[in-house]
Amino acid sequence: MHRRTFLQTLAGGAVAAKSEPWTPPAPKRPNIVLILADDMGFSDLGCYGSEISTPHIDSLAHRGVRFKQFYNTARCCPSRASVLTGLYPHQTGIGLMETDQHRPGYRGELNMQCVTLAEALRPAGYRTLMCGKWHVCHNDKAHDSDKHDWPLQRGFEHYYGTIIGAGSYYDPAMLTNDNEPIQADRKSFYYTDAIADHAVNFIGEYARKPEPFFLYTAFTAPHWPLHADPEDIAKYQNRYRDGWDALRAQRHQRQIRMGIVDAKWPLTPRDPRVPAWKDAPNKEWEMRRMAVYAAQIGRLDRNIGRILSKLRETGVENDTLVMFLSDNGACAEELTPSWKYRFIPETTRDGRPVRLGNNPAVMPGSEDTYQSYGLPWANASNTPFRLYKHWIHEGGISTPFIARWPAHIKAANTLTDQTGHITDIMATCADVAGAKYPSEYQGNPIQPLEGLSLLPILESGQRPGHSEICWEHEGNRAIREGKWKLVSRYPDQWELHDMEADRTEVHDLAPERTAQVEAMAERWGKWASRCNVLPWDDIRNSRG
Repeated sequence: MHRRTFLQTLAGGAVAAKSEPWTPPAPKRPNIVLILADDMGFSDLGCYGSEISTPHIDSLAHRGVRFKQFYNTARCCPSRASVLTGLYPHQTGIGLMETDQHRPGYRGELNMQCVTLAEALRPAGYRTLMCGKWHVCHNDKAHDSDKHDWPLQRGFEHYYGTIIGAGSYYDPAMLTNDNEPIQADRKSFYYTDAIADHAVNFIGEYARKPEPFFLYTAFTAPHWPLHADPEDIAKYQNRYRDGWDALRAQRHQRQIRMGIVDAKWPLTPRDPRVPAWKDAPNKEWEMRRMAVYAAQIGRLDRNIGRILSKLRETGVENDTLVMFLSDNGACAEELTPSWKYRFIPETTRDGRPVRLGNNPAVMPGSEDTYQSYGLPWANASNTPFRLYKHWIHEGGISTPFIARWPAHIKAANTLTDQTGHITDIMATCADVAGAKYPSEYQGNPIQPLEGLSLLPILESGQRPGHSEICWEHEGNRAIREGKWKLVSRYPDQWELHDMEADRTEVHDLAPERTAQVEAMAERWGKWASRCNVLPWDDIRNSRG
């Protein structure tokens, strides 16, 4: 096959010219849209077994690839650090949260030995945009303080969102446009909508530019507080009348039918701190808590639908890689009136006092409440796994992960058993963008990338997996090597689990495989030393 030269085309082919072999055009580099949910459990999406209506996120799964075994780092700050950098959180300085512990792995902000996705993609010609929750810098900074660790100073061209980790959906603190503080519209504002508004506007503006764009959209939903509009809550008000025991069983059966979990893995026993539903007090309040939580996810899904619609409307849907995940497992925290978090407003925008704490006498959902859905429903959200956000058992670190790229990922509605980790996102973005992960940036040496590209998996192939994946958070620790996982809930001893036979971590094999436990524990220790992980007692005691 030959192509016509430029002169031949002008002369209708009359001008003789030497023919040249046809060279196919270089593959188009995709736009990249990375969507992060906050504190959402493994089973909270329809395409992962939920009763909550999530048709737009489900549509990503139906046209793309769903991972059964994708891992985060069990907590908001550390996961965001790993998403942004492709490193383990302690390597970035965020081994704990956003406070400075004056240790290299625990500085509470991204260090200069890492690059963000924006810093890696921008030199490759990408426009870099972000909206939503940042949460990888010190929360105690005022708006007029040093902003060296804010989004624009870490590679993003434009930013809209909250610098801090959580807050009211109706009046969020530290709301920021680029580098400037702004106030929420007092007439009509809901943060999930506002994040999507800006994501849609960014797509509308940058889809028509010659350069590809990278858009990081970090929602706060469904993180506490339980805030949702009445019409959204009403859709689920009676859905949870049968309680958390029935909900766990129903979700588990759907997951088995979908192929998300293996039928041979037993459903974990109900958390011993949770009563049987038939014995639970305050049932109307408990139902309401879960109804509001479901409403928050439903609103999140509708706003993701707006983002996907804008990609279609602007003609870039086929050439856009969309990835969706959650930053950790479901959150079991029970808010109390003495909860210490400086960004909880004392009053609503119209002057009503905010009622803080999980009080059964106060139905959650409105702007003047500040509650969480708590341990019983988090237990259901993480079906079929053990434990929650903070912990390194599967309930804390397992996330839905969905990727769709119509022009390149031809397989539809595909499930993969291959293991992925949150550090793989940087490697994947650099791979599809043709970006070089740097060894040096702005005069600073950059640590080697920990993640592996997911592209071979997305192309319906196989990739060599991680030889090991490791975790540590608040003394909770784990290492996974192939099908084996060694895990400990602080301050307990190591447990050993076969993830092929027992991913719900019901059967501890450590007592009968002591040599394997010792060998894996030694390798975890070497990883910890390499990645700036310190004994939790040292960090906890230094915090007072």
